[in-house]
Amino acid sequence: MAQILALSRSLHLQHPLRVGLASLYSRSMSSLDTRARAVFSAAVEAVQPDIVVRRGLERHGDKLLVGGQSFTLTNNLYLVGFGKAVLGMAAEAERIVGDHLIKGVVSVPHGIQNTLRNHGKAKMLLESHSRITVMEGAKHNLPDRDALKSAECIRELASGLTEKDVLLVLISGGGSALLPAPAPPMSLQEKQDVTRKLAAAGATIQELNTVRRALSLLKGGGLAQCANPAKVVALILSDVIGDPLDLIASGPTVRSDSRPEEVWAILDRYKLSDSLPSSVKEVLSKARPSELQVQEQPEPLEVKDHVSNVVIGSNTIALECASRKAIELGLRPVILAPGVCGDVRSVARLYGLLSSFACSPGKEPPPELAAEILQLGPDVGIESWDLCRTMNVLVEERKEGWGATCLLAGGEPTVQLTGKGRGGRNQELALRVGLELSGGEVKSGAVFLSGGTDGQDGPTEAAGAVTDGELMEEAMSQGLDIDGFLTNNDSFTFFSQLSEGRRLLMPGLTGTNVMDVHVMLLPPSPQRLPII
Repeated sequence: MAQILALSRSLHLQHPLRVGLASLYSRSMSSLDTRARAVFSAAVEAVQPDIVVRRGLERHGDKLLVGGQSFTLTNNLYLVGFGKAVLGMAAEAERIVGDHLIKGVVSVPHGIQNTLRNHGKAKMLLESHSRITVMEGAKHNLPDRDALKSAECIRELASGLTEKDVLLVLISGGGSALLPAPAPPMSLQEKQDVTRKLAAAGATIQELNTVRRALSLLKGGGLAQCANPAKVVALILSDVIGDPLDLIASGPTVRSDSRPEEVWAILDRYKLSDSLPSSVKEVLSKARPSELQVQEQPEPLEVKDHVSNVVIGSNTIALECASRKAIELGLRPVILAPGVCGDVRSVARLYGLLSSFACSPGKEPPPELAAEILQLGPDVGIESWDLCRTMNVLVEERKEGWGATCLLAGGEPTVQLTGKGRGGRNQELALRVGLELSGGEVKSGAVFLSGGTDGQDGPTEAAGAVTDGELMEEAMSQGLDIDGFLTNNDSFTFFSQLSEGRRLLMPGLTGTNVMDVHVMLLPPSPQRLPII
């Protein structure tokens, strides 16, 4: 802690702010609101399914280039996919590879084709003469019989390939529920019951995935095993913080390092071992083929010639493109981190502190302000180095007279449910940040946006919302009790009623998902404005 405090105090904070000049900001709040929305749109556009596939997949004659590798095409290409964004990925992949594609199967969410068609996303649909079969399932994002049938078709296709074939695997968020393949004699219901009990007992996502992989034929590298000896090329659109290949859709093309004893240790830890169905015990008593391969082939599966995994879309990529858009709009971009997590209350507090840090009056921001920012780091998944780097940039902005600053971040915070209202983590975060920005003696003039890149925040029609330091006064003038809406987790209703919903972010269904994007625009410091 002493090192962190020393690091925060070592920042060279110079040039006093002149108090009372907020009204002299040359750019209006509506201008910052418009630019924040434009930056968010650029982030979403950068990770559209067709764009990421074109970025990661190239064809030159009979050569397919992906991930720095070249594959010879001789009418030997097959395609499988699973996930919420896979349909658009498959449509673009088929346009690129053309007649070299022999056959394909994709498992996509129930009703997705009609939904895309109704939202004007026809380019994400397959052509009528497509060689790819579309199978819908996993209604309400839960594995079901339809998804089970889809997974079996995918497994059959992969199992019939030879060493001359290439299997192109398309993976995006939601892929785990769309690729259920319980190891026999276990049923899908029995597998779901085990994972549901683990989640209820407080198991971590890593523990849940370890058990899922052990109970599945296709997860944890199982799909790549089925396709052996064909070459496997996986294009991945990541919706997981840090882009861990083994966690995205439970890693069907990434070898699992988990051993049976590790799985039993997890089940023992949560006191579930004795209550397991006999079929689950039978599965765990056997060494799966992938585990035998681990013993014979100690090197990771993904670095072998057999398999290539390439992340073609992620939150980091979205933030980088948002940063370029910010420059076009005359903003100074700063990427804080792509892995913001933790409770929205802590995340909101962080953004409020960063705004105060950038615009605090006096000779320099109080040392305790930097210290509190750094102390929040572990709670919100941000390294101290990234926080110090960001604060240094904010200090330089004050010192050298740059224009408005665009602070960018991404991730997936969590909300504690205490009510039964309509909302989502993005709208609740925006609401809480608005309170933070409204609470200071001197308004910073900051504008904050939080939006889900899939276009849907919780069970609502909005992706998120835009807020600023005028939120509290605006709500009070319209008779809206912010605390009451927060207690009921009713942020969508709040923003819908506030100023006729103008603060809501409503891009519609985007067809992609790389978690959330946060945009905070900090106007130029008042100290640079002329004294009147």
